[in-house]
Amino acid sequence: MSLPALTRYFRGAAIPARHLKPLDYALTCTGVAAAAPLIGRYLEPLGTLVAAGAWVRRNAPGSAAWLNGAAGQVSGRRRIPPRAGELQALTDVALTGLVAPDLPVASWPAPARRAPFLRARGLRSRYLYRSSVRYGEAPQQVLDVWRRRDLDGPAPVLVFVPGGGWLHGGRQLQGYSLMAHMAERGWVCVSVQYRVAPRHRWPRHIRDVRAAVAWTRAHIHDFGGDPRFVAVAGCSAGGHLAALTGLAPHDADFNAELASGSDPSVDAVVSLYGRYDWTDRSTRDRDEFVGFLESVVVRKSMKRHRDVFDNASPITRIHADAPPFLVIHGDSDRVIPVQEAREFVTQLQAVSTSAVHYLEIPAVGHGFDLTDRWGTQAAIETTSKFLETVRRNHNVRLNLQVV
Repeated sequence: MSLPALTRYFRGAAIPARHLKPLDYALTCTGVAAAAPLIGRYLEPLGTLVAAGAWVRRNAPGSAAWLNGAAGQVSGRRRIPPRAGELQALTDVALTGLVAPDLPVASWPAPARRAPFLRARGLRSRYLYRSSVRYGEAPQQVLDVWRRRDLDGPAPVLVFVPGGGWLHGGRQLQGYSLMAHMAERGWVCVSVQYRVAPRHRWPRHIRDVRAAVAWTRAHIHDFGGDPRFVAVAGCSAGGHLAALTGLAPHDADFNAELASGSDPSVDAVVSLYGRYDWTDRSTRDRDEFVGFLESVVVRKSMKRHRDVFDNASPITRIHADAPPFLVIHGDSDRVIPVQEAREFVTQLQAVSTSAVHYLEIPAVGHGFDLTDRWGTQAAIETTSKFLETVRRNHNVRLNLQVV
């Protein structure tokens, strides 16, 4: 770890070197170590551990509440099951105006008997079609393709973006229930891995997601997918990236690493418990979150670089031509408060000419699609109905244009 390397790293810090804190020094050291030849890629997780520890320390009450709630949902001891038909009624209300009211109503099957993450291995073995397909040159730029073995394409496509606080961008566990459900219904699903902080600063995250979508448009026909309809979904940080992908398809900075002629646009967006505002410091929790972004993810101060934080906030990128949106959030989320989702949906509904729908699931918190079988079923049934309907409407418009 050379002095020049440390000097170059500190010059890019969010604050002057004389004001650096122990966290800044720790991130700097892990960043330089991760850049070392040959062994750097093995040391990169150290930075993630340091940054994750800082986040837990900053948000100790919320982290403790999340762990406690997740444990209760997995065990089932502290989870009161919803009344029969309760969640189905909520989803019907959430999709009002999108699904024709005269369509026959089918009852949901009984929810899975085990927590979603306990079923992950079986779902992966059944529906994973191709693993670690490269969509870029970086080691982290890989994706998995999920589909039925007997699929008769071309099939609509769902790109799934995992969460992880912009510190973890792996494909493990997240989205498995949703992708398995869509694959069984005849879709091709793509699960994306992307570069993350602190080794890779913002906007590398969103650039990778754009690259994955563009790759999907160009190559998914090789896997039985139809590039004419590509939707994107994501959870937590992945929800933020999915929303930003849908709202800012032509952002020059986000598309800076794309080849000429690439198409990173999407036809629909589903965001589960995502972040929508990187600038709001109105509460202690939101102020701590912005501080985390400044110290770890962006490595720049919002005071000096307000445009970076504005451009990274889906709530500031809302416009009339946004694609159809479905936003899903738990009303007991202690990591990303539900009010942030409500504010985003309200503003998007006021501006967008496309469908905007919102499902708020009672008694579930952050990451419920890993721990709560009832909330997971509500999310996947709503997402499935939303995407199938949007796709049908999309195909009708395409046929009209051809005629």
